[in-house]
Amino acid sequence: MMTPFLGELIGTTILLLLGNGVVANVVLNDTKGQGAGWIVIAWGWAMAVFVAVFTVAAFSGAHLNPAVTLALAIAGKFAWGDVPGYIAAQFLGGALGATLVWLVYRDHFARTEDANLKLAVFCTGPAIRNPVSNLVSEIVGTFVLAFAVLFLAVSVFGLGGLDALPVGLLVLAIGLSLGGTTGYAINPARDLAPRIMHALLPVPGKRDSDWSYAWIPVAGPVIGAILAALAYLVLQDPLDVNFR
Repeated sequence: MMTPFLGELIGTTILLLLGNGVVANVVLNDTKGQGAGWIVIAWGWAMAVFVAVFTVAAFSGAHLNPAVTLALAIAGKFAWGDVPGYIAAQFLGGALGATLVWLVYRDHFARTEDANLKLAVFCTGPAIRNPVSNLVSEIVGTFVLAFAVLFLAVSVFGLGGLDALPVGLLVLAIGLSLGGTTGYAINPARDLAPRIMHALLPVPGKRDSDWSYAWIPVAGPVIGAILAALAYLVLQDPLDVNFR
């Protein structure tokens, strides 16, 4: 029987398999999609979200993102006691999904000389390295994601609490409009778990895993999620906010 923990694990695995998979298809050498560009990556990630949410939403609500789980808990829409299990499942799914991408594209990793592109398959990095600006980008992108999800969670459509297509389109919009600065991690499990797998897996000719940057795709989404949840609570009852 599909439990919420298993739902989050499977959903996040699908998310990373398809999301990091489209990056691999675009940036690695000798793939069918090599050089297809940012629009393909943004659409691929949007469809990854759509498929993952559609698959497991009825079982877990399809958070698939510690920042979303945190925002829902702060807003009183999710039990705090379930937060650790959800986040653990999301990180495990992120690691598994990244590993599957490596298995699928293993020959193409071997044919790609650019170690930065190999790292990009696993995790995000800034177009211009400026920690303050990069952090702000992740905060703003995640704020938009979490704030919209809080309203989707009470929409009339309902697929286990979150809707597959609107969430996919939301991620597409964030990627196209806000993703050019840092690659829009907006999800600690999407970035940190695959980054760890990049360090552990025998990827030929790989570089270091850019640990000096790794805190930004974790801290930014957490801060953005907290701000989104607080803004949502204020808008719901600005005179008597219950911060739970």
